[in-house]
Amino acid sequence: MESLSRAQARRVALAAQGFLDTPHAQPTLRTLDRAVGRTGVLQIDSVNVLQRAQFMPLYARMGPYDTDLLRRAAEERPRRLVEYWAHEAAYMPVDLWPFMQHRMARAHERAWGGPRSIARERPDLVRDVLADVRERGARTARQIDADLTGGAARTKDHWGWNWSEVKKALEFLFYAGDLTVAGRNGSFERLYDVPDRVLPRVVLETPTPTAAEQHRELVRRAAVSHGVGTEQCLRDYYRMGVAEARAAIAELVEAGELLPVTVEGWGRPAYLHREARLPRRVAARTLLSPFDPVVWERARAEALFDFRYRIEIYVPEARRVHGYYVLPFLLGDRPVARVDLKADRATGTLLVPGAFAEPAAPDATAAELATELRRLAGWLGLERIVVGERGDLAPALAAVLASGVH
Repeated sequence: MESLSRAQARRVALAAQGFLDTPHAQPTLRTLDRAVGRTGVLQIDSVNVLQRAQFMPLYARMGPYDTDLLRRAAEERPRRLVEYWAHEAAYMPVDLWPFMQHRMARAHERAWGGPRSIARERPDLVRDVLADVRERGARTARQIDADLTGGAARTKDHWGWNWSEVKKALEFLFYAGDLTVAGRNGSFERLYDVPDRVLPRVVLETPTPTAAEQHRELVRRAAVSHGVGTEQCLRDYYRMGVAEARAAIAELVEAGELLPVTVEGWGRPAYLHREARLPRRVAARTLLSPFDPVVWERARAEALFDFRYRIEIYVPEARRVHGYYVLPFLLGDRPVARVDLKADRATGTLLVPGAFAEPAAPDATAAELATELRRLAGWLGLERIVVGERGDLAPALAAVLASGVH
């Protein structure tokens, strides 16, 4: 059995996530394809205090890019990406659709609790919602609701045909794969449509793999994106069940695609993808979204980087340690700081309420972070950077930015 030091595991993980890829001077759809080939999925989140979550992992790997590339990949033919519950709600490559069929089937088999209960409680509504989308094409939940109610006034305690009931039906149909997403409107609302009008024909005509084949493919892709990971890491990436993930891992180990390894300090078995790269160094410098695959599984981030990270959006302000929307600053092969950020679009300002150095952060951290913040501000179309007073790194960061030194 091979063994890896924690430093080696970090470099394997970051290489797998695309931080060794040569930057393209002008990122294109080909660059996006490469980045998504590393991350596997792009988690979607509507919080827009800085930039919506789905755009940030691409920025971290591609540098400043035209965000319209993501819209084109997900909305224009031939579509490269489609929305589904791949991790949480996420964009995923369209060729992953056949390998989500077992999850879609469970929507019908387990139509109880949460939004899926609507399939049992109101099958007539589910049929009508699906028929409305089939007939009228891509539509928002509000439009579908108006189609079925005629715009009549409704109260939330009405037994049916109100917004909440229609939305539940849509969520069930989306989970079941009977509906998918053709795009988003300017208010970030989903435009629901049937898969036949969204997915490429080659995807629609792909024979459905067996459940075991689907599980193996999900673990395989998780292993490619992780480079090295424990069973928990591999299972979490596509939100798999314990039994199905464990069986798939065993089969991939037997086939030689996953190599059992030990990692310094992990205390549990790990698996290295046979094609994973182990570079001598990683020279990254970027900010990571709270929803970036490098840090979204918090236990893994702590095991790899000795970096304890929690998002504090839902923590009362008085109890926050670092701030509302805090991004890790990746320098080299580890996070060396964390910074609370907000885009004040009305004044064209990137606000930095707080900046905090990690233990053993190098002396150049403030200067490197200043360079990265200038790059981020330029990408977001913001003209100024204003640093607040919170955090031990804030004074040095403010001084570097004020000096104008690049």
